[in-house]
Amino acid sequence: MSLPEENGWNDFQPLCFYQGFWWHSYFIERALFAQENFKAQPRDIFICSAPKTGTTWLKALTFATLTRTHFRNSPNPLLSKVSHDCMPFMEMDCIENPFIPEKDFPLCATHIPYSSLPKSVIDSGCKIIYICREPKDSFVSLWHHTNKLRPKNNDNISLEEAFELYCNGKSPYGPYWDHALVYWKASLEFPDRLLFLKYEDVMRDTTFYLKKLAEFIGYPFSLQEEKEGELQKVIRLCSFENLSNLEVNKTKKSVFFRKGEVGDWENLLTLEMGERLDKIMEKKLRGSGLTFKS
Repeated sequence: MSLPEENGWNDFQPLCFYQGFWWHSYFIERALFAQENFKAQPRDIFICSAPKTGTTWLKALTFATLTRTHFRNSPNPLLSKVSHDCMPFMEMDCIENPFIPEKDFPLCATHIPYSSLPKSVIDSGCKIIYICREPKDSFVSLWHHTNKLRPKNNDNISLEEAFELYCNGKSPYGPYWDHALVYWKASLEFPDRLLFLKYEDVMRDTTFYLKKLAEFIGYPFSLQEEKEGELQKVIRLCSFENLSNLEVNKTKKSVFFRKGEVGDWENLLTLEMGERLDKIMEKKLRGSGLTFKS
């Protein structure tokens, strides 16, 4: 299969244009396998996102919420594993093992666009939680992440070069606006099956959105749990400060933690760059009802 390629990011493999998005060829092969072989069940919960939009945090919040009664007498796995290791990643793990590492917990994660998800995920009626992030912050996080992962013999991609590619939709699983838009439209069509979250909203009122998430996946916090501070325990466990300071995340997985701040783009992008990306997003999302606040 010959596909258009883009070599600019040069972080892992060339990006290939497939089904309307730019993928690493490694993940295209695995997405095709998943489309043909992955059998989702109604009880499954999928954490979906574009890269660097709050995925690590959402995984932790969901895992901690789902497992909050399982580890009262033992340490939560989030204290010794990065959240990515507490659930399989469809584009990688479903090839060898289509089931859940912590098999009692029906969680799976993916960056695959909604339009390319396995048919069984759509037809099963399982729950999907999608998180997106203000595009300028998402871009800056992606740029840092890409350069951390770059092989040592490869030069870093410059901010300006990466920004140009991003604005042209050429980024892993990009265009970013289309990735968010297909999930947004699905959430409007199937609100009982797809919960659409914005990173900034969850940061602003974590308690409210954690309760909403718990109710959505069918594990609501009881009034008694709220009185006993169970929500705050989950929030503290999954906080950036706590997770980023755990030994496992400071050594093996430090690539997943940088700042997690809203508005950090202002420290790197010029106002002109910010305005350019804002205008692109406004144009691409016009009429959809999906907006991002600067």
